[in-house]
Amino acid sequence: MPSVGVKLYSVFFKFLLKHRLQSRIQTPIDQSKDPNHFGVSTRPDESIAASNPSFVDAVATKDIHIDPFTSLSIRIFIPDTCLVNSATKHSKSRVSALIGSENDDLYRRSSYDSSNVSNRQVGGNVGSRRNSYATVGDSGKSESGGSYRGYLPSGENCRKLPVMLQFHGGGFVSGSSDSVANDSFCRRIAKLCDVIVVAVGYRLAPENRFPDAFEDGMKVLHWLAKQANLAECGKSMGNVRGVGAELRKGEVQRHIADSFGASMVEPWLAAHGDLTRCVLLGVSCGANIADYVARKSVEAGRMLDPVKVVAQVLMYPFFIGSVPTHSEIRLANSYFYDKPMCILAWKLFLPEEEFSLDHPAANPLVPDRGPPLKRMPPTLTVVAEHDWMRDRAIAYSEELRKVNVDAPVLEYKDAVHEFATLDMLLKTPQAQACAEDIAIWVKKYISLRGHEFSY
Repeated sequence: MPSVGVKLYSVFFKFLLKHRLQSRIQTPIDQSKDPNHFGVSTRPDESIAASNPSFVDAVATKDIHIDPFTSLSIRIFIPDTCLVNSATKHSKSRVSALIGSENDDLYRRSSYDSSNVSNRQVGGNVGSRRNSYATVGDSGKSESGGSYRGYLPSGENCRKLPVMLQFHGGGFVSGSSDSVANDSFCRRIAKLCDVIVVAVGYRLAPENRFPDAFEDGMKVLHWLAKQANLAECGKSMGNVRGVGAELRKGEVQRHIADSFGASMVEPWLAAHGDLTRCVLLGVSCGANIADYVARKSVEAGRMLDPVKVVAQVLMYPFFIGSVPTHSEIRLANSYFYDKPMCILAWKLFLPEEEFSLDHPAANPLVPDRGPPLKRMPPTLTVVAEHDWMRDRAIAYSEELRKVNVDAPVLEYKDAVHEFATLDMLLKTPQAQACAEDIAIWVKKYISLRGHEFSY
C-alpha cells in the first residue's frame, strides 16, 4: 500500500483539484468562439521552472513560442552528451570540465537580434515574441552591446541525438511544459534516454476544448518536420560558392525563413536533432494526445518526412469508457485522480454536444478510431497498481499485441497515478526506476545498429 505521506498528500491534492474543476465548470470560459482568442497553456497557481540555456545539471533548456496565433509553446531539453562526438569517446568528466570552463566554446556569446522579434497583433491581443541567436565575432562583442551566455552550437564536435516529444499530464485542465515537476522529469528522461526532449505546452481546457490540445500535438510534429527541412536548406545555402566567404554559417541559418517569414532554424535541433528517430511520450492525459499524434503520423506517412515516429510511451493513460472495467469499479475512489473527478475533467475538455465516455479521445477501444492498429508504432504502456485507469490501458495494449505491435506493459506495485511524474513523488525510488525502465525500452528503437548503446 502507498505510504501514509502519499495518502495524506492525496487527500489534500484531490481537495484542491476538485475545487478548481468545480470553479471552472460553474463559470465556464468558452473562448474558442472568440476570434481574438489566444488560449491558455499554463495556470497562474502553478510553480514554473525558468529555462536555462547553459548546461545546469547536464541539461540545457530553452523556451520557444512556435505558433503566433495561439499560446502553443515548447521547451527544449538538450543533454550535454550532444557535445561529444561519437567517434571520439570523451569521458563524462571531460564533458563536465568543458562545461565548467568560462572560456570554452560551449558558452559562445551571441547578441539578441531585435530585428527577429515579431510582435503580432491579432484583434488587439499580443502575439508571440521570437528570440533568435546570432553568431558574433571572436571578440565576443555584439553590435547591440548585449551578450548571451547560453549554449550555441559551433558546428564542431556536434553529435546527433534522437528527439522525444513529451506531453505533460493534468487532466487537460492544468499542468504545463515548464512546471517544476515536468521540468525535473524531462531533465531525467533527457539524461537517461540520451535524447533531446521537446516538451509541448499545449492549450488547456475549458478555454480550449477538444480537439485543440490534440491538434497542438500535430502542429509541433509538423514544426519539427519544417525545422529539419529548413536546416537542410541552410546546409545547401552554406555550400553555395561565395556564400561562405561573406556570411557565417550561423547567419545563413538565421536568415532562412519559411514562406510566411514567421519561423527560423532552431540551432539546437539543426545541429543535434535526428528526427528520423522520434519518440512520443505522454503522461496521463498527455498519453491520449501522444496516441492521437501517433495515429495521425501513420496517416500522414511521407508528408512528415524526414520525421519518423519509431516508438511511443504511454504513462498511465487517461482512458475511460461507458462500460466500467474491474479496476474502475474497485478503485473508483483511488489516490490523487478518482473517477468522479476525471469525469468532471472530461466534461470540461469535450464540447458539450460531444460529451461521451466513449468519445474516441477518451476510449481507445471504440471501433473506427483511425488507421488499423497493426500500423501503430511500438508502444510501451506504464500502469500503476492503485490507479483506477489501469485495466483499460492494459486492454488497449493487448489489442496492439493482437496485431503484432510490440506493446509491453510495465506495472508498478503499490504505485498510484502519476507516481513517476508528480512533484511529491519524483524523488522516490519507484519514479527513478520507472524512468530507467523507459530508457532501456526506448533505446531499442532509437538505436542505429540494433543495440541500445550503439547510437
